[in-house]
Amino acid sequence: MEKDVAILVLGDQLSWPHPAFSGVEPEQAVVILAEVREEATYVRHNRHKMVLLFSAMRHFAAHLRERGYHVEYVSIDQSMPSLLAACQQVQKNRPFARLRVCEPGEFRLREQMENWSATLNVPVDLIDDTRFLASRQDFSDWAAGRKQLRMEYFYRDMRKRYRLLMDGDQPEGGKWNYDAENRSGWRGQCAIPARPNPDIDEVTQQVIDTVTALFPDNPGDLSTFRWAVTGETAEAELEWFCENALPAFGTYQDGLAEASPWLFHGLISMYLNCGLLDPLGVCEKVEAAYRRGHCSLAAAEGFIRQVLGWREYVRGLYWHHMPDYREYNALSAVRPLPEWFWTGDTGMRCLSKALKQSLDLGYAHHIQRLMVIGNFALIAGLDVPAVCAWYLGVYVDAYEWVELPNTLGMALFADGGIMASKPYAASGKYIQKQGDHCKHCQYDPKKVTGEGACPYNSLYWHFIDRHNELLSQNPRMGLILGGWRKRADDDRAAVLKWADQTLGQLEAL
Repeated sequence: MEKDVAILVLGDQLSWPHPAFSGVEPEQAVVILAEVREEATYVRHNRHKMVLLFSAMRHFAAHLRERGYHVEYVSIDQSMPSLLAACQQVQKNRPFARLRVCEPGEFRLREQMENWSATLNVPVDLIDDTRFLASRQDFSDWAAGRKQLRMEYFYRDMRKRYRLLMDGDQPEGGKWNYDAENRSGWRGQCAIPARPNPDIDEVTQQVIDTVTALFPDNPGDLSTFRWAVTGETAEAELEWFCENALPAFGTYQDGLAEASPWLFHGLISMYLNCGLLDPLGVCEKVEAAYRRGHCSLAAAEGFIRQVLGWREYVRGLYWHHMPDYREYNALSAVRPLPEWFWTGDTGMRCLSKALKQSLDLGYAHHIQRLMVIGNFALIAGLDVPAVCAWYLGVYVDAYEWVELPNTLGMALFADGGIMASKPYAASGKYIQKQGDHCKHCQYDPKKVTGEGACPYNSLYWHFIDRHNELLSQNPRMGLILGGWRKRADDDRAAVLKWADQTLGQLEAL
């Protein structure tokens, strides 16, 4: 009897069709899905993320069995140490002639898999991940010969390639980017639609109980679990967003709201990143909403740019620069992460809200991640690897290919400008403009020094001052640097002294 082909399906590859299944009939295959300790513990993962992935994997396994595949499933309570160990266990009971795996999204895991063949004593085929809209080769071809790899130009090429929001050869409406129309702060201008939660079925409840028991000290309030765990329910979440939240999505996508963690956001990145939703299908559905007059061009373009542009761009950038990229620390940021990053117990209202929401729900929108949490980490000079590990663990949609460029490159400017054209540093005035947190805060965004001064303010100028030489090489920073240099010596000295005092007592903020 001819031996089976084994297909290992990773927890973030729950798509159908799946590239590793191509050309393999169900009767030829043994499919392996495994919840293993190594993948669950290499960073301090949010329990929401574990429940989402484990439940979605179990539902996907049932889907495969319905299609006639033999599935070998390893659950987290079996304490399997690694994916390789899971494959070895299956091999003992059901020998296979070769192992097929869709290329993993993290360099760490791909590097391991390149050595698996010798251990398993069978060929291991790493299949290109065709579930993205730009292959690794596509990005390399685009990047070749360019001095700067700016997302905007990559995005325009992707728009042309996939004919999304195009009018012939020109962008719909005559502009490629409507970001300037999508920056309104939140002041309770309209009603926020009540967002229904997907039902929790028996499988998901079993996973919740198991994860609660096995990972009692990990972040994540599972009494609030509300994520879809199948392609069908993820599609329903997308449909709800398009009908109810998309019209206001663009306008308030940068808003910071006390009233709601979700506001008008899509809440679909976690489904795209684990394979439950198809990126092109998502973009086409949003474009269709615009074409029928349901939302503005600015809303549709802003959303499509995040999926077609940003998501594909960060993946390309990650693989283009790895493995060196994860070692970058251009600003020599090494200050330890305050303990309240794991509790949210800080008096800075905006930061406390963003941290607690992230820890409890596994979710925060891009301005909370970039301009509240990331901004603070940047201007305070927090340790780059520690911050990256925090982001990778805390968010439901985080995998290293998407987290590392967004955190190390975009938020922390640790790559020295490979990704961002300038550091995304800001004072408390920006945060005050974008939302309603400041009016509930013990700190005053109008004060730079003295009792009650917003820590973001002095830390911002401290950041500008200590990186003056590097920032002087950036033409986009000229106005800010010029203004700082023109301030009176005693004024600058007072700000820097207060900032030093603030940095000396970060745990007490």
